[in-house]
Amino acid sequence: MRRTRVLVIDDSASVRQAMTAILTADPELEVTTASDPFVAARRIQESLPDVITLDVEMPRMDGLTFLRKLMAQRPIPVVMCSSLVEEGSETLLQALEAGAVDVILKPRIGVVEHLADAHVQIRETIKGAARAKLSARTPREMPSRKLSADAVLPPPGGNAMSRTTEMVVCVGASTGGTEALRAVMEVLPANAPGMVVVQHMPERFTRAFAQRLDALCAVDVREAADGDTVMRGRVLIAPGGLRHTLLERHGARYVVAVRDGPLVARHRPSVDVLFRSAARNAGANAVGVIMTGMGDDGARGLLEMKQAGARTIAQDEATSVVFGMPKEAIARGAADRVVPLGRIARELLQATAR
Repeated sequence: MRRTRVLVIDDSASVRQAMTAILTADPELEVTTASDPFVAARRIQESLPDVITLDVEMPRMDGLTFLRKLMAQRPIPVVMCSSLVEEGSETLLQALEAGAVDVILKPRIGVVEHLADAHVQIRETIKGAARAKLSARTPREMPSRKLSADAVLPPPGGNAMSRTTEMVVCVGASTGGTEALRAVMEVLPANAPGMVVVQHMPERFTRAFAQRLDALCAVDVREAADGDTVMRGRVLIAPGGLRHTLLERHGARYVVAVRDGPLVARHRPSVDVLFRSAARNAGANAVGVIMTGMGDDGARGLLEMKQAGARTIAQDEATSVVFGMPKEAIARGAADRVVPLGRIARELLQATAR
């Protein structure tokens, strides 16, 4: 099987070396590097890569300018790779709007127990991006097994409360999800049902993403914090990177819990964990939506939601940047409805109408 060709563009030799080591630890990936966009242009002419990782700040030409030129002339899946977090989030959001399919943080020395997890997530992001549909505009570090939501909480026990007047919507997305979520959120009315969203993103980047959506949408969008209430007109975005986000029932309210835990389906936060918690604690009071993304995170959880009485929706192949997560959910019989991106908002509003 042909390996996925990755072009790493970064002016730092140490970052190029670190990225090469991380990516080539996966036998499915092969790596070439370039120190700036001008060298990268020559590499692309010599051998067309399947995916590019692109630094934001570089001499001679910044990453955003190069990205826009690339998308206009020869679209190739691009993952932005940055050491900037909150202070550079606006630029990274502009990159996603310009055609980048995902964002990762540069490899850095961190807490030892999180280091291998970060490398796994980098590799999974790159492989997902390589399969993205575009239009013009080491193995020892891998977990011995891919953990399921069982690692965080037990399966639903059939004790979810009976239906109430208030509904909650749980949404999962990955590669291509930032722009897909914007398309859904922008058309929601101000009194839309309360929502909790897991979008696979690096730590701390989700705050800027939530702020951007909040400025564009009638609903109140914010990064979730432990104990936040899920209420009508509010969308909570799970914080990226280090913890899982779950739905819990406290008396008459739904709230989110942000908890530590291992990677589940090679992700943290995991859609499977959110969906399972909704199946356990909301049952028929919930609607599950799975959108564009690589892999199968969320497929099992969406089926558990359906089995608990929830209505479930999957994005169709034609409008998915990567038809991985929805495809797996559909294959398991987890989706009541399979619809294009432009109909998801209407479908979830209809599903929550009482």
